Amino acid sequence: MGDLHDTKVLKHPFSDRVPIRSIVCRPDGGAGLGGQLVRIGGWVKTGREQGKGSFAFLEVNDGSCPANLQVIVEKEVADLSSLVHTGACVSVEGVLKEPPEGTKQKIELRVGKVLHVGPVDPAKYPIPKTKLTLEFLRDHIHLRPRTNTISAVARIRNALAFATHSFFQEHGFLYIHTPIITTSDCEGAGEMFQVTTLINEVEKIEKELSENPPPSEADIEAAKLVVKEKGGAVAQLKSAKASKEDIAASVAELTNAKENLLKLEERSKLKPGIPKKDGKIDYSLDFFSRQAFLTVSGQLQVETYACTVSNVYTFGPTFRAENSHTSRHLAEFWMVEPEIAFADLEWLLDKCLDDMELMAKLYDKGCIDRLRMVASTPFKRISYTEAVKLLEEAVQGGKKFENKVEWGIDLASEHERYLTEVLFQKPVIVYNYPKGIKAFYMRLNDDSKTVAAMDVLVPKVGELIGGSQREERLEVIQQRIVGMGLPLEPYEWYLDLRRYGTVKHSGFGLGFERMILFATGIDNIRDVIPFPRYPGRADL
Repeated sequence: MGDLHDTKVLKHPFSDRVPIRSIVCRPDGGAGLGGQLVRIGGWVKTGREQGKGSFAFLEVNDGSCPANLQVIVEKEVADLSSLVHTGACVSVEGVLKEPPEGTKQKIELRVGKVLHVGPVDPAKYPIPKTKLTLEFLRDHIHLRPRTNTISAVARIRNALAFATHSFFQEHGFLYIHTPIITTSDCEGAGEMFQVTTLINEVEKIEKELSENPPPSEADIEAAKLVVKEKGGAVAQLKSAKASKEDIAASVAELTNAKENLLKLEERSKLKPGIPKKDGKIDYSLDFFSRQAFLTVSGQLQVETYACTVSNVYTFGPTFRAENSHTSRHLAEFWMVEPEIAFADLEWLLDKCLDDMELMAKLYDKGCIDRLRMVASTPFKRISYTEAVKLLEEAVQGGKKFENKVEWGIDLASEHERYLTEVLFQKPVIVYNYPKGIKAFYMRLNDDSKTVAAMDVLVPKVGELIGGSQREERLEVIQQRIVGMGLPLEPYEWYLDLRRYGTVKHSGFGLGFERMILFATGIDNIRDVIPFPRYPGRADL
């Protein structure tokens, strides 16, 4: 964007438009740009005609920052009635001027030319300028980025994604694209979306059979008879030493008869319903010739690269078919999975302070202080056994939890938040979890009861990061897979990493949307991803 003290305003690199950010986000609020001719484009947040319809004030936003630019249009320049509606798109050219003393704006745009108007019918536009709930906006997913909150979340999400990549790239990690379609269940929980073309094929076959019924036994017998007759005719011509042309014509008829019989026999095998073998669905006829799923994590696959190029990470969408309606669960979400630390939180306060200030004002007045605290405070470290003991002491002291506290439980969100928000008032790293509640790939500790796992719990969200040392011992990981009731066959490739040049290695998974919840203070995870998917909803 250049030096904000420049007196020359900078255009967007790929158009002749000046981003509103480069006008109003300067330290002087744009005051030093008076007299400059600029072209801006954006959407009207609010508009009103003044001076008995002689001019209009528009607040225009182009998404480059939370702030609007005040635009003044006189009736001689354009028809004001189509410009003032919330949601209208405008592209205008004019001169930046300092407004009269006492107004909150430091600069405004006096329009000389209106280049484009994308009009809006205010009676039908579903995103009026009144305050709207985030729940209401979920019913208008395609228009909700027009609101201050959702556009600020998009900028914060972008800054965090960039910071994540920057961190790993600066520390020598390779970004590996792991598959979205997989044939192994990383977590062993079985809550996976299946990828199959069998249902489409069945529907196609059933439609085909209803329009064109399968051949009967009699049809096939008749076709066999024709083949026999044509075969006899060829033999007769050959024994009679007929001309090559006659024999060739007769052979062609025989070939057609054989092809017709083959088609009829194939069609006779078509049956409605999902194909089965030995009473089970026959996945050998599916697209990938075996069961396939949307991935719950790229971790297992990225380990194949960790075990050869050392430092790697994956950052992409993951999927879980958990029928959960909580404010912490999505069916499609993004994970950062390196195979140490995650993006520097100071970065967000540096790059998106105006958006973070909007979050503090609208949703969580403590969000900026919380980020500063996390960026500057050492995390508390306790074992799972210590954590359960502290929670049990809280219960004895009169604290009521909805979920029972005892050794062996998977800590619930309320337990995690109690530890971070009430007991320690900062992030807490809990380590050495019971093996029964953690995945098979986590390294078994010497007590044979716990695994070398650690979760980072943070205020507001609970678990933000889950990580572990991976089990590098072949016999131990085989026993763990079998002990969890999982088949060995889909994991043979993963076991090969332990058979051939095994190495101690560790990694973690960071739920990207949870990090945005933590940063912004927004309550529901459905509001920090552009297109949320959850039970019953997959809009667009």
